[in-house]
Amino acid sequence: MKTGICALTTALLAGTALTTGAHAQVRPAPASEAETAVTLDQLSVENAVGQLGPQGGVTVGYLTKQTRTATKTATPLLDTPQSVTVVTREQITDQNFQNLTDQLRYVPGVIPAQGESNRDQAIIRGQSTSADFFVNGVRDDVQYYRDLYNIERVEVLKGPDSLIFGRGGGGGVINRVLKEADGARVRQVTAGGGQFGDKRLTVDVGDRFSDDAFFRLNGIFEDSGTYRQFGELTRYGVNPTMTFLLGPQTTLRLSYEYFHDDRFPDRGIPSQFGRAYNYRNNIRTFFGNPDVNFTKVDAHIATATLDHLFDSGVELHSQLRFADYNRFYANTLPGSAVNAAGTSVTITGYRNETDRTNYFSQNDFTYKFLTGDIKHTLLGGFELGYQEGLTYRQSALFGFGNNLASSVTVNPLSPITRVPVTFRNNGGSDANARYDLGLAAVYAQDQIELNPYVQVVGGLRYDHFDFAARNQNNGVTYQRIDDLVSPRAGLVIKPLPNLAFYGSYSVSYLPSSGDQIGNFTPGLVIAQPERFQNLEVGAKYDVSPTFQLTAAGYTLDRTNQRLPDPNNAGFFILSGRTNTRGFEIGANGYVTDWWQVAGGYAFTDARIESATSATILAGNTVGLVPFNSVSLWNKFALTPEFSVGIGYIYQTHTFASSDDTVRLPGYSRFDLGLFYQINESTRAQLNIENLFDRRYIYTADNNNNITPGAPRTIRAQVIVRF
Repeated sequence: MKTGICALTTALLAGTALTTGAHAQVRPAPASEAETAVTLDQLSVENAVGQLGPQGGVTVGYLTKQTRTATKTATPLLDTPQSVTVVTREQITDQNFQNLTDQLRYVPGVIPAQGESNRDQAIIRGQSTSADFFVNGVRDDVQYYRDLYNIERVEVLKGPDSLIFGRGGGGGVINRVLKEADGARVRQVTAGGGQFGDKRLTVDVGDRFSDDAFFRLNGIFEDSGTYRQFGELTRYGVNPTMTFLLGPQTTLRLSYEYFHDDRFPDRGIPSQFGRAYNYRNNIRTFFGNPDVNFTKVDAHIATATLDHLFDSGVELHSQLRFADYNRFYANTLPGSAVNAAGTSVTITGYRNETDRTNYFSQNDFTYKFLTGDIKHTLLGGFELGYQEGLTYRQSALFGFGNNLASSVTVNPLSPITRVPVTFRNNGGSDANARYDLGLAAVYAQDQIELNPYVQVVGGLRYDHFDFAARNQNNGVTYQRIDDLVSPRAGLVIKPLPNLAFYGSYSVSYLPSSGDQIGNFTPGLVIAQPERFQNLEVGAKYDVSPTFQLTAAGYTLDRTNQRLPDPNNAGFFILSGRTNTRGFEIGANGYVTDWWQVAGGYAFTDARIESATSATILAGNTVGLVPFNSVSLWNKFALTPEFSVGIGYIYQTHTFASSDDTVRLPGYSRFDLGLFYQINESTRAQLNIENLFDRRYIYTADNNNNITPGAPRTIRAQVIVRF
């Protein structure tokens, strides 16, 4: 391990990893016998030397030194005037979390939300989102649970930045970078299992057909239970990729993924007296009708990426993506708090179909040039997109024959009901619409290096957003067109080559169709987009070439939030405002050659500044946002064969929603990982989540849909390379 670190340090100090072209072709030689004899941990370090990974990333262990996601150009994180946290492949493997949302727990400033127990949802700097998810920089905004089997790393960009990603992204975005066919020989099988019937198998196979044609195949199958009563899930997926070197200056990459996930959704437990109802004794307890709850997604995602270097020096990076998602979910859930006597709670329900098809084309042109001694990296590009889909909701009616009710009452000590459920679209509050969205955008950005000590970034993006939804109950089509201009500006000052101070300003917009495009109403048609404005200052310090510390302070304003008009039902007053002020510290990489860390600390003060409803009042704290949170994962290489991982998560209390009536207690928990290198090609791993079996609240969706945290959970896996 120490030899690998020294080699990497020398290479990074020489600049080999950071001066590679953004889309340079790589023709790796076949692995030698000596290379295949290196341990898995050493491979992750030594193979990073001088190589440019997927989407312009340079990674060693838990540290990524460079990425193109934050600027659309291959830029060192040290020179990026924005807070960015990257979860690398090695960290994903070591922590062995089973879904994306859990993996984000070790990202400072990001808090998981329940997502109605049918999707990934996260709160970034006080802004909740189920749509700000991307793959290789292209929108992946459908509501579902994403797996990590085919992911090289996860990049979390904090703060609004419409210039790069377009609409939304008010608190930030989460970008997954796919594994790519790069010509290297890969043969890896990972088999795992654990408590609650956990069974999981992944395969990663890569090689080359010739010197100009590479392939890679990733696959997943999982059939598991969960710690919650009736909890179970089945998911499987396959992602073949191909890379073709069409010439010395042209590379074509093709990817297709089919992914299926079905599971038992569970909205958790209700509240009583302003706190989660008896949660220490209801870690497993389900409230509702288990015969009804079900959610599934079938996703087909095809991508073609073309990189070309023109003789003029202009680099083209073009992505074309087609994605089709078939989405369905049905839930029964607590619909009220438990009464004061502790004898009754209501159960309600609903069913949703939210199919969507996306077509996106992104085209980036980058040109590097000099004006005198000033260096420029000029980016220009355009994006075209079309999204169409269905949003269809039905409310649950409980009972027999004509004796139907919108809820059923149960005893919270015996909260399972088998009363028959009928689903109906009521034609009023239940959506029934087909929609389509056409979008076009152009953008330009210049990264200017005035001298070795000062860099400036500035740019603009223009979005044309044309959304229409046809109400299938009354045949009326509602349409709105928005033309949005989003600026971005940043300043980087580097008194030392390994130390940077920065300031940035950025703006994003969320059109009136909301985080998830879907149903439209007359009130939304005339509502102006919400606006997010972020001011941020920070510092980044490469303590060594393999260890980086970061710090950021910011203020984020959200305006034009909709307040229901008390004098005109269905319409809004755009007076809602929230403000988030915060401070974040991050640490990633090798503290020493035997100690790695990933995580940090976040102080987040997210407040309602102007009421957005009759109960969400000025001065309230935004729901699910703790004032203080700490997440730190440590990995210690005790011997060449044996390593130990110790993780710590802590957060202060939160509220289940922004009305601040149901308080969720703060908590801390420890996670443990044990890693043993059996031989050159085989590693055994044991992970224990919540090592000391703490009883705590993990997250919530509202005041009466609260998810208890998992008890002590043990998982094991074996990784074999051959």
